[in-house]
Amino acid sequence: MKEIRDPRVFQRQMEKLRRGGKTLGFVPTMGALHEGHLSLVRAAKKENDKTVVSIFVNPLQFGPKEDLKKYPRPIARDRALLRKAGVDYLFYPAPDKMYGENFVTTVDVGADLPPRKKGAAVFPLTGVLCGKSRPGHFRGVATVVTKLFHLAKPHRAYFGAKDYQQAAV
Repeated sequence: MKEIRDPRVFQRQMEKLRRGGKTLGFVPTMGALHEGHLSLVRAAKKENDKTVVSIFVNPLQFGPKEDLKKYPRPIARDRALLRKAGVDYLFYPAPDKMYGENFVTTVDVGADLPPRKKGAAVFPLTGVLCGKSRPGHFRGVATVVTKLFHLAKPHRAYFGAKDYQQAAV
């Protein structure tokens, strides 16, 4: 398993694989891996030439009352699990590499936009449940997933269904 920490290096390597005709299966995670993550890895391995996993604890999806510092980061254990599962690439960037000091662009999933059709909400899921109690959470999730997709440009991406609301958004 090759581990890449720098987003630019990761992007170049993924582009090289694509140009070489390889299909890329991508499993974005925040680490602290469990069987659910490993089942996604197995699916990615089965359906693609190369399997890529990211581990990134995204500070943008944590609210002011949530403790980002306490989020578990058992990276040695996660690396061992991914090696055993046969992952080809692990992308494990530091927050300052993903969000530089001049970072200002985020992805808003449309909770505050007016309806496009009379009586139709644009994306009502972002304003209820977690969206209501965790302001900015889905903006953070959408932003990091967009950044990761831009870097990896995978043929297929694999997400768990553990958090139904997040998966739906």
